[in-house]
Amino acid sequence: MMKITSTTFKITIGGKHTVTTYVDNNYFNDLAKANPSDICRNDRCSYDPTSKSYALQIWGDTYIIDWTQGRIERSDATMPPPHSFFYLFIMYYLLLPLDIKPQGEWISEKDLPGGATFFRGPHLLPTNLISDRFGNDLQGFSDCCRRLGGSPLELADAAFSFTIAKEITIAILYFTGDEDFPAEAKILYDKSISAPLPIDIVFALAVEVCSRIGAVD
Repeated sequence: MMKITSTTFKITIGGKHTVTTYVDNNYFNDLAKANPSDICRNDRCSYDPTSKSYALQIWGDTYIIDWTQGRIERSDATMPPPHSFFYLFIMYYLLLPLDIKPQGEWISEKDLPGGATFFRGPHLLPTNLISDRFGNDLQGFSDCCRRLGGSPLELADAAFSFTIAKEITIAILYFTGDEDFPAEAKILYDKSISAPLPIDIVFALAVEVCSRIGAVD
């Protein structure tokens, strides 16, 4: 399991806004030691030998990772900045030593090894951000998911899949409420992530998914 520490680095969004977030410096140290051809295998990303930086496509946006400066630049300044945990996911994914092969089977966070005990208390997924925003507004939920690049699925009352990275797909299921049960959102993952991604990195990804879809326009 990767440890989230209080080491800081700077993130520049679209060359305009710089914010501070938290990540272990070992991510950048490992990237400095890595062979760019290994990191960029199968066109996962690209490498600029002049700037010594990697360009990685994540959820419809480009992130430039400069290990010499310990810096991540996000290309689109018009979008709200991601949750700081999302950069942990980006760095971990970039450094994965093996490719992920999607299996086409959805699982929940509780199905991940150790997930039943990890995803509760402070690690309970904040899917309430989504249900609090949309309530029983399925059209609003659907429109939001489509704007974020989602593809509809025939699950729940409404559901969409998202390609977060080249090898990582997640799904958001939405259930409307009634007088007995409130509206509810759930996240599913392709089963293939259970081995390469530790549960705290899955949590970091899930927090960004909930924050982005649950953000008020």
